[in-house]
Amino acid sequence: MTSNDQKPEKTRPDDTMPHTAPADSPSTNPARNADGGGESPIGRGRNGFVRPGIDDRPDPDTALSDGDRQAIHRLSMTIDPEKPADPSLIDPSVQETRMMAEGNPIAVAASTLDAPAPGAASAFVDRRDPMVSADGHRPTKAEVVRLGVGFTISAVACAIPWVALSSIILPRVLETIDPASKESMLGVINAIGSIVALLANVIFGTLSDLTRSRFGRRTPWIIAGGVIAGLSIGSIAFTRSQVAIVVLWCLAQMGYNMMLAPYVATMSDRVPDKFRGTVSGFYGAGIAVGQTLGSLVGARLLDLGDGGIFAGWMLGLGVFSLTGIVVVAIWPRERSSRYIERRSLSVGMLLESFRPPRHAPDFYYALVGRTLMMGGYWMINTYQLFIAQDYVFSGDPHATTKAASVIATMAIITLVVSLVAAVGAGPLTDRIGRRKLPVALASCLFAVGALMPLLFRSEMGMYLFAGIAGFGYGVYNAIDQALNVSVLPNPDEAGKDLGILNLANTLSTVIGSLMTSLIVVIVKSVLHVTTTPPVAYSVVFVVAIVVVLVAAALIMRIRKVR
Repeated sequence: MTSNDQKPEKTRPDDTMPHTAPADSPSTNPARNADGGGESPIGRGRNGFVRPGIDDRPDPDTALSDGDRQAIHRLSMTIDPEKPADPSLIDPSVQETRMMAEGNPIAVAASTLDAPAPGAASAFVDRRDPMVSADGHRPTKAEVVRLGVGFTISAVACAIPWVALSSIILPRVLETIDPASKESMLGVINAIGSIVALLANVIFGTLSDLTRSRFGRRTPWIIAGGVIAGLSIGSIAFTRSQVAIVVLWCLAQMGYNMMLAPYVATMSDRVPDKFRGTVSGFYGAGIAVGQTLGSLVGARLLDLGDGGIFAGWMLGLGVFSLTGIVVVAIWPRERSSRYIERRSLSVGMLLESFRPPRHAPDFYYALVGRTLMMGGYWMINTYQLFIAQDYVFSGDPHATTKAASVIATMAIITLVVSLVAAVGAGPLTDRIGRRKLPVALASCLFAVGALMPLLFRSEMGMYLFAGIAGFGYGVYNAIDQALNVSVLPNPDEAGKDLGILNLANTLSTVIGSLMTSLIVVIVKSVLHVTTTPPVAYSVVFVVAIVVVLVAAALIMRIRKVR
């Protein structure tokens, strides 16, 4: 029977979908005739009619390269049909027993419902080659090293002036302006600045996602943000007006977060999964080293009097203005982003950038956990000058000088332990494949360190705090950023979602500053005193310990990350 005598076959619904038929079958090789005979012109079907999506499909044998076939093989997913279902999902008697035992029927019932399936772009079902970054590039070892070096240098360079200025120089300036209101004024400045930082982090993270330029999505914002932050901080040296200090500090926060949001998103864009823990470890080590050096530098500048304070503001001007430029020069050049679909900027789009992701409970556990952990950290570290003066050396006429010496020694101790912790923790978690448990344990270790000044109200108590809490904080910083990237629900919106996650950095400053200043104000009011009594900071340590332990419990509730 010839092909002209055959009746046309009905097209099955799945004829338009690729399937794994033999390479020479008509369904996969349109170059064959319908009867399986000789070659026909490409794209010709039965009787010369071209069926769109069927006859004009490319031949997989010729269209796919060896690399394509290997990529398809890596995307395969084995489903075990023999795996039994959770009895709490299908057995009413088991559900009833759980409700009675746990005492919360609503929570148990909610946990038995099937969670919404993540989208195709979800990080939960992301099956990319772990050696390939999210932007599709397979970086060389040299490029990964350059990325790691850039992250580390930026973390160290930014942390030194930021901690020196915010924890030591700025509090001292406020103390010289009005000693009676120094704690409350510091809390107000940090709170308002953090609100600005909160908005800037999300807005500029979203804008960097949408940026189309030959320099890439992130590079222009990193450079511009650093310059704005540097100029704003340098300007504070020339004023003693509290209002002007608030305005300039807010501008500095805006510039710093304009740089930080796209900077952190770069880790999601360009660092492959295989190396993310290690790079995050060095990034965390840079933060830990920079923050401890910042305390040391701030203490030394404080010893120099007014000249040292002026030098501190100039240090911020130079470091922030140059950091973005230097880091971008160290990194491999970011690829052009002109291929990104053009979207018109609108108020609605910016408001959309504040919409948190849906159906992502792990994302929120990570967000709240980091916020509380860092809140406990800043409750103590933002006020370390006042803690040393009014708690450890209360009533001592040389309290300021002795406080600077203690802070410098604490910085050296913290530098050593946090550097060891941060450098070792990142590669170790890559090796064992765990992120969640080490982060939670690091939070608990910080709580143990915060207990030391309560037990020993002395220089030794502060040194023990620096050693134990510093080690825990070093481990935390080394792993937490990799954990945050792992809970992102959509890699295509990494800048926006990481911006929301980085709200923890700003919200924690608000929480830490306001809670400490509120505790001090309440204790002063209850005791009817104008100077800060030592008991006020005893309460601060207790509250910080509770907050950090709650953070550890929330981190342990994350399910999708080990």
